[in-house]
Amino acid sequence: MFVDRVEVYVKAGKGGDGAVAFRREKYVPKGGPSGGKGGNGGSVIFVGEEGLTTLLDFRYMRHIEASDGVNGGSKDMYGKDGENRYVKVPIGTTIIDGETNTVIGDITQHAQEVVVAKGGKGGRGNAAFATARFRTPDFAEKGEKGEERKVILDLKVLADVGLVGFPSVGKSTLISVVSAAKPKIAEYHFTTLNPNLGVVGVPDGRSFIMADLPGLIEGAHLGTGLGIHFLKHIERTRVIVHIIDMSGSEGRKPWEDYEIINKELESYNMDLLKRPQIVVANKMDLPEANENLKVFKEKLGIEVIPISAITSQNLNALLYKIADTLDLVRKEKASEIAPDTVVEYTFKPQEPPFTITRGDDGIYQVTGPEVKKLWERTDFQNESAIRRFAVQLHRLGIDDELRRLGVKNGDTVRIFEYEFEFTD
Repeated sequence: MFVDRVEVYVKAGKGGDGAVAFRREKYVPKGGPSGGKGGNGGSVIFVGEEGLTTLLDFRYMRHIEASDGVNGGSKDMYGKDGENRYVKVPIGTTIIDGETNTVIGDITQHAQEVVVAKGGKGGRGNAAFATARFRTPDFAEKGEKGEERKVILDLKVLADVGLVGFPSVGKSTLISVVSAAKPKIAEYHFTTLNPNLGVVGVPDGRSFIMADLPGLIEGAHLGTGLGIHFLKHIERTRVIVHIIDMSGSEGRKPWEDYEIINKELESYNMDLLKRPQIVVANKMDLPEANENLKVFKEKLGIEVIPISAITSQNLNALLYKIADTLDLVRKEKASEIAPDTVVEYTFKPQEPPFTITRGDDGIYQVTGPEVKKLWERTDFQNESAIRRFAVQLHRLGIDDELRRLGVKNGDTVRIFEYEFEFTD
């Protein structure tokens, strides 16, 4: 079953908590703090795998998690890092953030890795906070939470050559004859419901990957027929092979077919018409094909390769033409297919370190990314850790901002779900 779009939830591992410990060894007076750092949480990493051709596995794997880091120990022992979760995806998979709809990864090569959710850092143990003036810290940091998000996986078939054209023009027959692909073939429209890939060998030893893409019809870019769902697969092909039923067996005029399909390609993505396109006149074994081909050339004045896929007429000439065109495309870097525009994983819109608002109950609420980071790393069961948290908020400028907003000594300030008494 071909599946080319799924939504999954990914969650990286939490960092291990730092340890609070003191050396208690014979002959080692005043051993001092010895709590070790927690291990980093594992990340969720997607990896390109050339052997995969569908996202079907993700229909049954909607929740992906990496393991947490291990807590630090006594005697300055560091906790073990959590294991990364490596997930294989087909080459051609675009990874999209489910909330912002930005592309955070585009896998176009085998073994290419994209970090989709980054593991949290391990918390520092009390040994890390010892100084000449503060020799016995009795607190440690908690580990950071790992990234978690919904992502959309969108697969665009990666092939050298894409076959396009109206339904029933012979695309499936052609790929079944020139490769080992076995698409479903029948005498009705939209027999091909999913892209079919095949490796095509040229008599001189060259080879390329060909994709038989489901038939287009007028209005496809607006969703008519199979519509946009499969137009996207044409974006990744280097060369477009446009198949025309030159016999007019469906009651249409071949030159009108040509213009309609190109209009659909342009309406979906105008850059597709800049892609090298080879026009193929198929079904030349049928009546009226030769006369139609003559009119076709007179009206459009373009090069056409006449073939009959079902009788294998002139197929070698077509394969040589495709291979030669691909050689030219590969030499010209400007013709390479660029990946989707990717927002780097480390990119984050600039946010203020904290925000203070007043709730309906009159209590001032402090939020913000920097506050959240400090919050998650603080052990609120430890008085020393709470005092350190207050000092860190002061350094961020939160105290001064609260005073400016009118908060007085003894007033209540809420930070996430905890409420504190403001002390001036």
